Amino acid sequence: MEGYKIRHWLTPLLALLMLLPGLARAGEPTLEAPALVLKGIPFEVTVTGTEPLWLVQEDNRQPVSLENGAAIIELVTEADRLALSLQDEAGTVLAEATSPAIAAWLSVVPALLAIVLALAFRQVILALFVAICCGGWLGYGLAGDKLLSSVLDSVNVHVLAAASDAEHMSVVLFCLLIGGMVGIISRNGGTVGIARHITRFVRGRRSAQTTTGLLGTAIFFDDYANALIVGNTMRNITDRLRISREKLAYLVDSTAAPVSAILLVTTWIGFQVGLIDEALGLVDGFDGSAYGVFMASISYSFYPILALLFVFMISLSGRDFGPMLKAERRAVRRQREADDELTDREAIAEEASIDAKPGIPHRALNAIVPMTVLVLTTLGGIWYTGMSELGFPAEAGLRDVFGSSDSFTAMMWGSLLSTLVALVMTRIQGLLSMDEAAHYWFEGVKSMLLPITILMMAWALSSVNETLNTSDYLVSVLSDSLQPELIPVSVFVLSAFTAFATGSSWGVMGIMMPLVVPLAWAVLQHHGLAGDPDAMHLFYASVAAVLAGAVWGDHCSPLAETTLLAAMASGCGLVEHVRTQLPYALFVGVIATLFGVVPVAYGMPWWLGIIICTLAMAAGLRLLGKRADAEEGEPEATVNIDAVKTSS
Repeated sequence: MEGYKIRHWLTPLLALLMLLPGLARAGEPTLEAPALVLKGIPFEVTVTGTEPLWLVQEDNRQPVSLENGAAIIELVTEADRLALSLQDEAGTVLAEATSPAIAAWLSVVPALLAIVLALAFRQVILALFVAICCGGWLGYGLAGDKLLSSVLDSVNVHVLAAASDAEHMSVVLFCLLIGGMVGIISRNGGTVGIARHITRFVRGRRSAQTTTGLLGTAIFFDDYANALIVGNTMRNITDRLRISREKLAYLVDSTAAPVSAILLVTTWIGFQVGLIDEALGLVDGFDGSAYGVFMASISYSFYPILALLFVFMISLSGRDFGPMLKAERRAVRRQREADDELTDREAIAEEASIDAKPGIPHRALNAIVPMTVLVLTTLGGIWYTGMSELGFPAEAGLRDVFGSSDSFTAMMWGSLLSTLVALVMTRIQGLLSMDEAAHYWFEGVKSMLLPITILMMAWALSSVNETLNTSDYLVSVLSDSLQPELIPVSVFVLSAFTAFATGSSWGVMGIMMPLVVPLAWAVLQHHGLAGDPDAMHLFYASVAAVLAGAVWGDHCSPLAETTLLAAMASGCGLVEHVRTQLPYALFVGVIATLFGVVPVAYGMPWWLGIIICTLAMAAGLRLLGKRADAEEGEPEATVNIDAVKTSS
């Protein structure tokens, strides 16, 4: 009994002794600093502990004011290496933190290097790899002994981190499953069948391009799903009508993000409204709702609106200019000259294409039904996940539902069910054996591996840019000393360049919106214009400029996700897509800025700005544009329906 009593007291005593070191450590002060800092750019450090504490940076010693045992302190350094220490009242060092420091302008070097190398050598993976290694070395403060480490970290740190992100893997699975579905419906004759039906209405190059634009506008709910569905649906048809893959990629890309960004119920809207709502929490004196601010800003979203209009101008006029005109002329000549040799890139794409199985009926329903399941399941999944998040309220509106939805989960549901439906329909009709279906599903998956590799590396570079605080530097360049009328155009330029350099439109919105909303309101307050109905258009135009700049950068950057997906779904090389689309995006962006953003900021009605910009685009296209088929002195090419019917 006595032994039992000893054990009874000894057990909790031993447990307490084991916990004491941890309890002691829990009460120790801590000091956390960024892994890398930029010279002259503010950064934050986190301090925890109990007062009194002093933070020492070089010769500067300042007291730390703690709230609930923690404090976030903003600092700036010009030294080559940041050295901080946390001390008590007697000067005893309690914690230390060191970080390398680099010149602020170096933070944009990896992104610019990736873009320059990709455009110069047309080797995107190599360009991204070099940029990631460069960014990793900058993250080590350009230390000579870390050069090899930065190369090794390119995969086992940066790419691995990108692959570990749940949302990234959702996009990867979505792409792989859609690729597998496309492989099945291509082999079972579904894509040839749908091509036959569409060609009953599509008689020539203009109508095919217009149909692509309309289809891209109709699938408005998500830009990823838009790019993959429209590109894969129209590729076979545009090929037969001698429309270049570059033109198809442009039509897909220039409808995907703009339409998702400005329509009232899309996966983008919830993200944007959430950012606006968070930013409005930092504003004093504004009593409007986040969704109301978004609705008011749509009228000032000049670039997304004009990009959509320009798609239909190009399609209906049949005119092109710049590298796109050359690509269209090559497409026309290639169909007329049967002995033309394919380039290495075209030969690889041709080898990877999946033809319909000979001797089976080509039924359009075998493609239409799985694609319809994809669209409806994705929409239904967005509704269901949104309602689940809200608790299934009876009075919930579509705006709230889409704003609370999980689009990544919904897309995976849609791609999985559409693949299963395609497989079941194929087996029920006896079009392919199970082995054949599995084989061509995997062939479709394989077609996605190269673009997914590029996508993963682009995400890795985006992570490197975040480590380098690239966005902080870019924001600091234009965020000071702004006049009220110059806020929208300055925000547009900064957002556009940041999106171009980082390749992330959503990332730019996430970074810029919390900064721009308080900044625009503060500038208006400084000039006595806050709340003035005659000046509120500057506030709404500034919010719209973040979105418009992000979409413009998304269209121009070879690192952007939608750009990659549009090129992939259209069967176009990424660099070729960027080279041909960039002049169009610049053309529309310059007109939107000169005739829309700037004049409207100075008081011109937004609707008049849209009209003037539209007329300017039409005049510019008339002056610069030429028809690719007219160059040969022949009428517009029309589809050969017999060729479609007999093709395998």
